Amino acid sequence: MNIANKTALVTGANRGIGRALVDALLERGAARVYATARNPRTLRELEDERVTPLTLDITSDEQITSAVEQVERLDLLINNAGIAIPDDIVSGDLGVVQRHLDVNFLGPLKVTRAFLPHLENSGGAVINVLSIAAIASTPFIASYSSSKAAAFSMTQALRALLAHKGVAVHAVLPGPVDTDMNRDFDFPKASAVDVARATLEAFEAGEEDIFPDPMSRGLYEVWHSSPTKYLEREFAAFAGNAS
Repeated sequence: MNIANKTALVTGANRGIGRALVDALLERGAARVYATARNPRTLRELEDERVTPLTLDITSDEQITSAVEQVERLDLLINNAGIAIPDDIVSGDLGVVQRHLDVNFLGPLKVTRAFLPHLENSGGAVINVLSIAAIASTPFIASYSSSKAAAFSMTQALRALLAHKGVAVHAVLPGPVDTDMNRDFDFPKASAVDVARATLEAFEAGEEDIFPDPMSRGLYEVWHSSPTKYLEREFAAFAGNAS
């Protein structure tokens, strides 16, 4: 898909990768970008006339329904909103695990299901912003890793199930990115701007699984040739035969 003259919606657009994605969409000529956040006041700096701010907590069924009603057309849905809270998955609060699943897994699934009629009408696409931790868990932030792994599995399932509806589904699997979410972690981080631009470039090139930074790209060849990727293709073929 060429982004020029298309309409996109970005969740969690007020900062970090989400904000960078809004800017990158505008750079590539998007006709309209719906920028969403739980608090619309955090979107005030998005002053481009092509940007429409929307209130959206992706864990709220009511707000998802309201957002759908305010969007007339949608070509590209970018599920970016998420949380990352360090935790002890062995003996810590299970409420933290549930919160990660609610936001990082169920939230994107609910938003995708709600906007699916729009995407079917336009022959559109979904981009799920995940993490390299979806492939290999980071133990000190295990609930986050687990929720992103679940979201990656969901992405693979949607990719197979929606293909016959003309809706493409993409995963973005960045390594550490220099955002507020990673502020307290001391390791090399990619620029959110660079990750956003690389993501959309790879999306326009038709890449299903996008590794948008040096660290994640270093792992790409190993992962792409792995039995896991082979099994995804085989299972997708089963789904196509059953539909």
